[in-house]
Amino acid sequence: MRFTKMHGLGNDYVYVNCFEERVDNPAELARRISNRHFGVGSDGLILICPSDAADVRMRIFNADGSEAEMCGNGIRCVAKYAIDHGLSTAEPLNVQTGNGVHRPARYSHSQYGSAYSKTRRNPRKSRG
Repeated sequence: MRFTKMHGLGNDYVYVNCFEERVDNPAELARRISNRHFGVGSDGLILICPSDAADVRMRIFNADGSEAEMCGNGIRCVAKYAIDHGLSTAEPLNVQTGNGVHRPARYSHSQYGSAYSKTRRNPRKSRG
């Protein structure tokens, strides 16, 4: 299985592109791969998946295998990965998470790539 290890402001995660890879048991993989002595070592596992509701979907698993709804530092790396690897060309990028769709904002771009800020939730239409 191919993966990428990235960090956002100190949180380091292992990222798997599920447009190309299949992960049958992400909770178990998160526990094994996150082990800093016998695995890759990370705070957890983030899957970058296709989505029907956004440009990409982020699933995040903590080092203990539990699934989290959202990680601000993780989603910044998801946005960078998705753009850099051609998973989407949307600007801004919409990322589906366990607590809704978020839009990481690109705040800089250089010959070394793009950097993304903390996310904003998509605005909801007003009722009435």
